Amino acid sequence: MSKITSIEASARAKAGKGAARATRRAGLVPGVVYGGKQEATLIAVDPRIIVKGLQTSGWRSRVYEVNVDGKVERALIRDVQLHPVKDSPVHVDFMRLSAGSRVHVEVSVHFVGEDKCPGIKRGGMLNVVRHTVDVEVPAEQIPEFFTVDLTKLDINDNVRWEDVAGTEGATPISHEANFVIASIAAPNVDTTEAAS
Repeated sequence: MSKITSIEASARAKAGKGAARATRRAGLVPGVVYGGKQEATLIAVDPRIIVKGLQTSGWRSRVYEVNVDGKVERALIRDVQLHPVKDSPVHVDFMRLSAGSRVHVEVSVHFVGEDKCPGIKRGGMLNVVRHTVDVEVPAEQIPEFFTVDLTKLDINDNVRWEDVAGTEGATPISHEANFVIASIAAPNVDTTEAAS
């Protein structure tokens, strides 16, 4: 299950460019919490919260409890618009999570056991094909990350979707049934050195 991060937000009364500019002048980032068959909630958030969230790995699958003037809603960050020059957030979209629904999220893949991997010890290289996987999961069971154990892999071995830990309830959004996540590639041999 994904970690839940609580953030404070204040409600905004008006929508539109003028209201969004006024929110930014006040030092806040305008945003919206939408979905869940409810009316959208206009919010204003401290930009430091958004920047900190974006700098943390796995932010696309992190669940936020957005406290808007006492009303708490669980949501995912769906989109962040950044200033073209300053790279600071200028708008944020949160998607509300409703119990019983399934959501599409991008979950990061963590690799463990690299120091004990026989293939890497013999000079092989870890070739990561997918750092993240797009999946559909129940809103209550969003994983923080998936785990790949490398301790038994030798040179030319692959790690496929079925080998990944923490995928319970997750359905990958892929055209390939059991796709490759990573492999242990053979070491490169310099042919000029080998010939001399």
